[in-house]
Amino acid sequence: MTRALFIALLLLPLCAKAQYNGPALEACRAYAKKEAAREGMSVADVVLERDAALAMERYARKAGSQTVGLILTGNGAVVLPGSPGAELSFICLLANEKRPLFFNWLPRQNVSALAQCRRDADVRAQARSCLDLLLRTAEMDLTSIYAQRFQEANESGGQALAAYRKSNDEWLQYRHAECERRRGLAPAGVAPDDFQRACVVEITRRRALDMR
Repeated sequence: MTRALFIALLLLPLCAKAQYNGPALEACRAYAKKEAAREGMSVADVVLERDAALAMERYARKAGSQTVGLILTGNGAVVLPGSPGAELSFICLLANEKRPLFFNWLPRQNVSALAQCRRDADVRAQARSCLDLLLRTAEMDLTSIYAQRFQEANESGGQALAAYRKSNDEWLQYRHAECERRRGLAPAGVAPDDFQRACVVEITRRRALDMR
């Protein structure tokens, strides 16, 4: 086997999952919209992102009586009228590039708060109110987790409780400093205050995940 052929074989799995840019994306999006309508959901739109997470994999196996030839995965969103967008990941099984068989939304971490507040036109016009809502939700979640961790630290004694409080204080300082830094990096068309508030939402969400 030549060196070039060996390298080519090693790269085959990578090539199979390279970013996809074909008709399956729109076919899966249309299928997802039909599924939402069938389930009685009030959905303004379904978005499947053409970002670095988008990938197509050849499969060629049966799922029940159906032959699945392709698996498309990536990130997307369900746009809800008058509400923050539901940012999710997805999996779409297809017989071929134009015939979806199955579509399902999956949980997604590290969601962009700004994206959530810019999906729907009415919400986009009131981005600050939307971001405030997301922040209240994130802080309520974090407060609930903090209560559990406080109880654990309190039961472990004074040293553990002091460490717990120190951790929280230093995290708050980090969140403030990091989001002040990001405020100066707001892209064109985004108010610096909104960019900073979105940062606070996202770091608060990550803190809750870390504390679980």
